[in-house]
Amino acid sequence: MNKEKLAARIRQRYGVQADYPWAKYPDYAVYRHGHNRKWFALLMSVPSEKLGLAGRSGKIDIANFKVRPEYIGAWRSQPGILPAYHMNKAHWVSAVLADCDEAALLSLLADSFALTEK
Repeated sequence: MNKEKLAARIRQRYGVQADYPWAKYPDYAVYRHGHNRKWFALLMSVPSEKLGLAGRSGKIDIANFKVRPEYIGAWRSQPGILPAYHMNKAHWVSAVLADCDEAALLSLLADSFALTEK
């Protein structure tokens, strides 16, 4: 799945438009709940070396999702799931969009939305 397809899925399923809070990173898309403004997803392209991915070059599309702390280890053992880039690593993961199964991405998205809804 790519960033555009995931963004379309978020708009379609949750009725949420992205906001772009950083002038320095105008393509970093934040998805929030309307009522509490909590983030449930962040889509961005980051240099591969910042993710510690040896053998890759250039920017890589990732999404950050909140997960239940008791599931962090299980998620990180899945292909394409990394410790969160620039987020609390006890509560968030980064998913490399090109390396993750679509069902896993959608599951992470749904859980993140539910966890941040309250």
